[in-house]
Amino acid sequence: MCCPSATFAVWSSAWLSGAAASDDVLDALDVWGEAHEVVASGDATATLFDLPVTGAVPASPARLLAALRALGAAGGRLALPVAGDVRGLGGGGPLTEAALRAGEALLLPDLRAGVVPQPIAEGLVRWTVFATAGPGPAPEYVSLGEAEHGLTDAVRDSAGALAELDVARDRPGVRGELSAALRSSPAPAWPPGMPGRALRVLQRAEEVGAILHLARADEPGGAMSASAATRRADALRPLDNAVRRARCAAVDEAVRVFARTSEPS
Repeated sequence: MCCPSATFAVWSSAWLSGAAASDDVLDALDVWGEAHEVVASGDATATLFDLPVTGAVPASPARLLAALRALGAAGGRLALPVAGDVRGLGGGGPLTEAALRAGEALLLPDLRAGVVPQPIAEGLVRWTVFATAGPGPAPEYVSLGEAEHGLTDAVRDSAGALAELDVARDRPGVRGELSAALRSSPAPAWPPGMPGRALRVLQRAEEVGAILHLARADEPGGAMSASAATRRADALRPLDNAVRRARCAAVDEAVRVFARTSEPS
């Protein structure tokens, strides 16, 4: 469900708050790969995080966790950028480029850094820590209620647009395909104390994301021309935006909840 950056964002926040052990964090990452390694993109970042630089023998995620605690990290934010929408990343640079290639990143605004996972071999994921030029733009706050409504509205509007364009078509066995797609998706565990509503939003986003994946796999659908195919893609784009927004909102809410539990009363 969702992506490696979401798993690391939530579990590392739970660990920083004392709600999870470091071994729990590492175990949660296993769903995305049998092995994980961590490097820094440059010398200054390597020094700050006490990590090896790219090209040297990599460290384990446990070392990154230790660095987050030593540096007083307050938790991370999930970014799911696509071309034309890199909100939260604060413009160009190596971090933005890597996040666009991966389609995800874990942002650490208070440390002026970001972490991008990338599969580099079968079962092996490399996490690279990048420095940012500054703290970045103020984070966009999306409530879970707003995210849920956004998903519902996007499904309705996209379905209506496709029907109006007459480029939707019946697809025999689609319900079975959808069920199979959801069963085949990675199902990471979440830490104790994970907000129930955030889980519900993540699940709904996963369902809508699976529908979107099937719709794109079926392209051009009923479109019989290049212009009709373009209009069909345009009709599906709000659905993609809503799914990414909902996933980020759910992960951010979980991080906020764990961060609050670590604050002294």
